[in-house]
Amino acid sequence: MKILFLDQSGKPGGAELCLIDIAKPYCDRALVGLFADGDFKTLLEQNQIPVEILTNQAIAVRKQSNLLQAFASLGQLAPLIAKVVEKAYKYDIIYANTQKALVVGAIASFVTRRPLVYHLHDILSLEHFSKTNLRVAINLANRFASLVIANSQASQKAFVQAGGKPELTTVVYNGFDPKTYQTCDEDIQKLRQQLGLENKFVVGHFSRLSPWKGQHILIEAIAKCPPQVTAILVGDALFGEQDYVQQLHQQIAQLGLENRVKFLGFRADIPQLMAACDLVTHTSTAPEPFGRVIVEAMLCGTPVIAAKAGGAMELVEHGVNGFLVTPGESQELAEVINTCVQETEITATIASQARNIASQRFDVANVNQQIAKSLKVIGDR
Repeated sequence: MKILFLDQSGKPGGAELCLIDIAKPYCDRALVGLFADGDFKTLLEQNQIPVEILTNQAIAVRKQSNLLQAFASLGQLAPLIAKVVEKAYKYDIIYANTQKALVVGAIASFVTRRPLVYHLHDILSLEHFSKTNLRVAINLANRFASLVIANSQASQKAFVQAGGKPELTTVVYNGFDPKTYQTCDEDIQKLRQQLGLENKFVVGHFSRLSPWKGQHILIEAIAKCPPQVTAILVGDALFGEQDYVQQLHQQIAQLGLENRVKFLGFRADIPQLMAACDLVTHTSTAPEPFGRVIVEAMLCGTPVIAAKAGGAMELVEHGVNGFLVTPGESQELAEVINTCVQETEITATIASQARNIASQRFDVANVNQQIAKSLKVIGDR
């Protein structure tokens, strides 16, 4: 079975990292077509996955675009669609990994009569998308997709509530290789020294800098914690959200936290950084589709505090393999952080349980078996 994977991003986010794991078993009979150049292409090449940049022109449509903006983009998409159609004839399945990839892949599927698989990594709701984009995604999936792979029950539920056909969907969680998240104590200590974090209680936050990812919530909470509690923010702004970064710096200055919050930008050593943290926080203010960071932290043996909404509620059982707090409540977050500072033995036990559970539940080999089985059914039709 030959698969044409499509993804809109040149930068490696959660959906892109998931795609690497899915495409690896098919690397000798697949192509990943990207709609932008960037570090994601390099990562694919490092994993021996064939990749090609199909356009260097940025697609103007955003999650909140209206109908007029969507129509205006059609002329821009025409050359890209033509190129994808040409490629698709050489493959058995078109696999759209993002929403813009769904638009292009649906048209290519219609023209070439190749089955379309849509991997849904989003909560399709008005909190995240405009009405226009929601209608486009749902209608294209209903009309052209042979299968919609939702990355959580929360994503599946939102898809159906928005008008998606439930019979198209199956839930497959992201997969992880537990070995990737093993870091020795010596390396952890070196990293903490390099970052100036010795004798600190380090709280990590790993995501792009965006208002809905809630870095400002963590900063508010840090101000209510003892002086040794320090935060590291790993990630940077995407999609025109640079103003939010300025707001974070202003917030830090107003609270006098300049020496207690560090911006590390995009990093390649995520497992090592997570292992160097005493806690990892997930503070999204809107429901998260899955919560990849939550599982990664668990696999690193680092305790997790997550916002109680969306996919996170499927990953974390409060007091068993992590902690859940009300989204947007900095006081509640601060209280849980302070509890973890004080009750180190209980917190360590919870982190150990989380690692054991995550290693079994999200093992990439099992996840790839689920996807391979689903793709075979589609390919055999």
